[in-house]
Amino acid sequence: MKKSWQIFWHTLFWASVISFFIFVAHSNSKTTMHTLLVLFVVFGVINIGLFYLNYLLLIPKYLDKKKYRHYAIYVISAILIIGLAKYGIAVIFKPIILVRAGKAISFWQYTFSTTFTSIIFIFLSTVLKFTTDWFLNERIQRDLENQRLSAELSFLKSQINPHFLFNSLNSIYSLAYQKSDTTPEAILKLSEIMRYMLYECNDNKVELSKELQYLHNYIDLQKIRFGNKAFIQFEVTGEVNDQYVVPLLLISFIENAFKHGVANDPLLPINMRVNLEDGHLFFFIQNKKHSHNRDASGGIGLVNVQRRLDLLYPSKYNLDIRDEADTYTVQLSLVL
Repeated sequence: MKKSWQIFWHTLFWASVISFFIFVAHSNSKTTMHTLLVLFVVFGVINIGLFYLNYLLLIPKYLDKKKYRHYAIYVISAILIIGLAKYGIAVIFKPIILVRAGKAISFWQYTFSTTFTSIIFIFLSTVLKFTTDWFLNERIQRDLENQRLSAELSFLKSQINPHFLFNSLNSIYSLAYQKSDTTPEAILKLSEIMRYMLYECNDNKVELSKELQYLHNYIDLQKIRFGNKAFIQFEVTGEVNDQYVVPLLLISFIENAFKHGVANDPLLPINMRVNLEDGHLFFFIQNKKHSHNRDASGGIGLVNVQRRLDLLYPSKYNLDIRDEADTYTVQLSLVL
C-alpha cells in the first residue's frame, strides 16, 4: 500500500474513533459539545502521539534491534511524561475530569488511570507494528521465492534450447554428410521448430495443440534423419481443444529415446502415446535400449524436466521411469 493511502486510512480511523467517543460522551453528559471536542481532541492527540512514538520510533530504533533495556527506559519515560501532561490538562478542566459523583479524584488515582490508558496504546501500537512487519516480511519472502523460482525456470528452459539444437544439428549434419535429398526438408522442419521455441514458448503455458504440433515436427525431423529405417509410432487420443500445458515439457523424454534408444527395430519401435482424459494428460514412451546408451551429457534433459515438474506441477503429476534390461519406459500423468 502506498504511503499516502496509509496516512489516509490511519487518519480516517482515528477521526472515527474520536468522533464516536465524543458522541457517546455528549449523550451521557451535560458538558457542552465545544468542551468535549477540546478535551477529546487534546487527549486524543496525546494518546495517538504516544501510539506513533512507539510505532514509528521506539520499536524500530530499539525493540527491533533487541535493545530491550533502552526500549523499556524510553517507554516508561514517555508514559510518565505524558501522564504528567495529561494531569496538567486535567487540572485546567478539573470540574469535568477530576470530579466524579461529587468527589475529587486524587493525583495517584488519575495517574494510575491514565497510565493504564497509555499502556493500552503502547500495546496496540506494538501489536500493529509486529503484525504489519510480519505481513511485509511474508510478502518479501514470497516475492523473493517467486523471483528465485522464475530465475531457476528460466535457467532450466534456457538449457533445453541449446541441448535440442545440438542434437538436431548433429542429425542434419549426418544428412548433409550423406548428401541426402531430405536435407532441405530437415532444415525447414528445424526452422519451424526453432520458430515455435523462440516465439511461442515465452509464456508459462502454451496451447496444448501447439505443443503437440511441435512434437510432431520433431518426430518428422527424426524420421527424415533415419529415412526408411525408422520405426516410430506416435498416437494422440482424446479431445484436444483449449487445454494449456507448460511448454517443452515432453521433448526431453522423446529426445532421450532417439538419442539413447534404437529406432530401426521393427519388432520394438519407439512407441509414443498421448492420451487426454478428464483434464489429465497421460504420456507414454518406450524405446529399445542401445547397447551403448550412455554418454557424458545424457542426463541433462531428464534432470531438467524432473525439476520443472516439481516447480510447476507440485502434487499434480506422477512420473514413472523404468530402466529395464532391454527397454526404457516413461509414463507421466499430469493434471492440466
